[in-house]
Amino acid sequence: MPATKTLAEMCTELPLDVAVALHADFYKDSQWLAVEQEQVFAKTWQLAAHAGDLRHTGDHVVCQIANKPILIVRHQDGQLRAFYNVCKHRAGPIATCKGSAAKSLQCAYHGWTYSLDGQLRSATEMQGAQQFDVGTIRLNDVRVHEWNGLVFVALSSDVPAFDEVYAGIAERIVPHDLSTMRFAKRDSYELACNWKVYVDNFLEGYHLPYVHPGLSKVLDYRVYDTELFAWYSLQHSPLRNNEGIYGDGHAYYYFVYPNVMLNITPGRLQTNRIIPLGHERCVVEFDYYYTDDPEVQARAASEQAFSDEIQAEDIAICEQVQRGLASGVYEAGRLNPKRESGVWHFHNLLRRAYAQQK
Repeated sequence: MPATKTLAEMCTELPLDVAVALHADFYKDSQWLAVEQEQVFAKTWQLAAHAGDLRHTGDHVVCQIANKPILIVRHQDGQLRAFYNVCKHRAGPIATCKGSAAKSLQCAYHGWTYSLDGQLRSATEMQGAQQFDVGTIRLNDVRVHEWNGLVFVALSSDVPAFDEVYAGIAERIVPHDLSTMRFAKRDSYELACNWKVYVDNFLEGYHLPYVHPGLSKVLDYRVYDTELFAWYSLQHSPLRNNEGIYGDGHAYYYFVYPNVMLNITPGRLQTNRIIPLGHERCVVEFDYYYTDDPEVQARAASEQAFSDEIQAEDIAICEQVQRGLASGVYEAGRLNPKRESGVWHFHNLLRRAYAQQK
């Protein structure tokens, strides 16, 4: 059986040409999920919503980020506001589902009412309370940023500037324009694997010839390339032989640390958000966005069916990999420098986060 290693040893970063994968303990030991919620998800920009649900004043959505309840609302000034979805009275939810055109935000538990900027406006039946001033009470703010129709939040002030994290993506994919694409549908898949297994699988084309025979015909594996940036990686390839699934052009597969994927093909954006449900379970949310181009709309159904096929293949292999990681006979294997640089990049960002654990 593999020998036990210290945290310092498991977090050591090596050059790509001698690199090994992340240690199996990070995938199979439940203690690391709590660390990840605190050091990874709570300290990064997290995809939370799409702007289509937040077009007008009072439109609002709710979500969970790093196990924290979040509320996002469109203010009267046209800007977004985000708060912890926790009433200052006794922790009730300010909202329980998405809504539209709200004039104010009212706690579903006891009816305390807040303005759209989070300020407490009225507290039901509190007239007899001494030294109680509604003007001193407001919801806890959360950082929020809108980008190309996507809405992100950051729970910590200790995160890089959003424009630094997503720098260069919109410019690189021209003539694709994400801001012109409209939300179409969401598919969710639950997997019996650690969330990082799914990310690892996304980050390399090494498995394409063996796991995805259909996709291998569409992407040119000979020139399939990976580029690394500070907070994201990009895999890209020309499209070929796709029989009207994607159209002519280029496929861009962006991964933005730690759990956001932007899959861009002509006229289409597919976002993936990977959410841990436990240390051996995760859910992947697929959101589809399309332009109004009739040719793009005509191939949407075929493209979604093709995506379902690929996802079924990924689920099968990821769940088998999780069983291998949990077997006790695997520690950390060598990475392929040509094909697994994206995995190496992701693992090193995680190692830095794990090293912050006290």
